[in-house]
Amino acid sequence: MSQWRNWAGDQRCTPSRVARPSTVAEVSSLVSAAAASGGTVKAVGAGHSFTDIALTRGVQLQLDGISGLLSVDRAAKLATVAGGTRLHEIPALLAPYGLAMENLGDIDRQSISGAISTGTHGTGLAFGGIATQVRALTLVSGTGEILHCSATDNSEVFSVARVGLGALGIITSVTLQCVDAFMLHAVERPEPLAAVMESYGERNALHDHFEFYWFPHTDMALTKTNTRHAPGGLPAGVSPLSTWAHFVDDVLVSNTLFSALCNVTGKLPSAIPKANRMASGLTGNREFGDASHKVFATQRTVRFREMEYALPLENIPAVLGELDAMIKRRRLQISFPVEVRSAAADTVALSTANNRETGYIAIHQHIKTAPLEYFKAAEEIFRSHAGRPHWGKWHFLQSKDFAQLYPDLELFCKVRDDLDPRRVFNNAYLARVLP
Repeated sequence: MSQWRNWAGDQRCTPSRVARPSTVAEVSSLVSAAAASGGTVKAVGAGHSFTDIALTRGVQLQLDGISGLLSVDRAAKLATVAGGTRLHEIPALLAPYGLAMENLGDIDRQSISGAISTGTHGTGLAFGGIATQVRALTLVSGTGEILHCSATDNSEVFSVARVGLGALGIITSVTLQCVDAFMLHAVERPEPLAAVMESYGERNALHDHFEFYWFPHTDMALTKTNTRHAPGGLPAGVSPLSTWAHFVDDVLVSNTLFSALCNVTGKLPSAIPKANRMASGLTGNREFGDASHKVFATQRTVRFREMEYALPLENIPAVLGELDAMIKRRRLQISFPVEVRSAAADTVALSTANNRETGYIAIHQHIKTAPLEYFKAAEEIFRSHAGRPHWGKWHFLQSKDFAQLYPDLELFCKVRDDLDPRRVFNNAYLARVLP
């Protein structure tokens, strides 16, 4: 049996079997058989999680055969897609109906079921993570039962299953609350980090979507501000990037050149501060407009590891200051930028934005660079501010650490006991993070 690897290439497993079902009935049969034999099953999407959440020694389900648009209610702006559908496929499926997803993250390679299961999110204080767009879902429980869940149908399951970590069942379809198709006016500018921190709260409240990147060892932030407009409603003179501009900015500079810089600085860490100053000067200074999904998502070809923590929004400036001080104190050489985003509070049980307006700080290390010292030191800072780790990104927490972070964890575990009494969906990650 061949080895499976995640996108970053550092999480690996050898399943006992790989199954590629094309119907929900097949998924049910596979799960039922595993339950009867005492085996395990784990669905996998694009492998874009940086943790071991998708690893299994049991049966691996690849759901590419269960994908596509299943139904649309144009009046209600509801679209149901199969669980294996990739996020980047959804815009074309919705376009004939004049619809779009309300918000997206900056990577769109994930499957819809994997994205919601790990709490994937974008940015914008008026918008929740992708799980908050879910109005119904269908899952196959650990007994092989097919459950349709919504606010009115199996509501207790629905309340926890939107960010289910793969612990509750195999999600075979998702109904999304969509919005009318819209454009984004993107303004990307380098600005002094201190000024961005001073205006951080105001800019999150003022703009539809605000985020920024900070290259350690510099005092500059690369800000990204996206404003929503109806189709045809972009300001005069604002247009999509030309093919050449896209190639230069997003392919040549952000991926090819950055990859080369990472390879050089990996062998010569002392060059990182100068390289970071160069990188922050070459990127992040443009204005354009386009269909929402073309602005939200960016191409990523440089492989890296990532840790991201969700923090009380008002703590972000202080946490970033502590992170900067820690890097200087430990004399770390950090080549990858730190990403800062935000999201609205929500009521999803294991959402990282559960019951609080949230700021996100994501740190990265090139796949060829040892991450442990940086990640562990950063995590100490994040935890001191009541941080919650992204379920699909590096963290070192265990089950005992999550009880105080998630008020509804007990309810989640109760539903898990009901849906998967034999732990058909269990793996080492779930055994570590859930009671």
